[in-house]
Amino acid sequence: MLDGGLGTELERRGVSLAGPAWSARALEEAQGTVLEVHRDYAAAGADVITANTFRTQRRRVGARWEELARRGVELARAGGGASARVAGSLGPLEDCYRPDLSPGASGRLEHRELARALAAAGVDLLLCETFANPVEAAVAVEEAARTGLEVWVALTAGPTGELMSRGGLREAGRACASAGASAVLVNCTPAAMTLSFVEAARESCARVGAYANAGAPEEGLGWAADVDAAADRYLQLADRWVAAGASLLGGCCGTGPAHVRRLAERRATQRTLRTSTRP
Repeated sequence: MLDGGLGTELERRGVSLAGPAWSARALEEAQGTVLEVHRDYAAAGADVITANTFRTQRRRVGARWEELARRGVELARAGGGASARVAGSLGPLEDCYRPDLSPGASGRLEHRELARALAAAGVDLLLCETFANPVEAAVAVEEAARTGLEVWVALTAGPTGELMSRGGLREAGRACASAGASAVLVNCTPAAMTLSFVEAARESCARVGAYANAGAPEEGLGWAADVDAAADRYLQLADRWVAAGASLLGGCCGTGPAHVRRLAERRATQRTLRTSTRP
């Protein structure tokens, strides 16, 4: 069980994420809130807490990138407690919704230095997430795998589902699995559109997962919608991802602790049913 959206949850709690540093700003200006969000996700049932390192890249935050990356890992470790695994987040070097701006293979050294810094900071696994450019995704996975840590990759079709086709995601997933990813996930794609991409990811021959965004506000899956009703709607969609083969679940933009709690409750119920039906 992964956690839910971090950047949008920080914004919901009043933290400004303006500028190129985006969520990394909170590591300097709102450490207490970052810690609070991590704790809330752990309390909701998340087994994996993702460190706030998506934008702790040299090109985004300057010379202090490594210090901020370490701080992000420390806060995730403190928030997750003794039982949760900490995932170090590596994001695209440019806008995650503009794969045409990706440096592709030429960004290798930057992914390498962040992967190594996160490994040195003590993360349990590396999560290369929100990649829509398949070349950069595979390069990030390769450099993460060089650390010797477990590596997951999360691919996105974007807010309208048009940044990556189902076939494109299938091929990108296969390339990332060959590069060293043990799991291929679909993330930051509207929850209502995620199922077909999960089915495509299933063909990557790796473990499969999904942590979708809440889509448009009018869909009622997150954002300003009634929290309990939104979490219930998200769960109904997540049940379909599980039926399609997903075994790693969480939430992305617009989701929060309530969504993770619903997912964790469903998992607990299913485990109880399996145990009770054993001969």
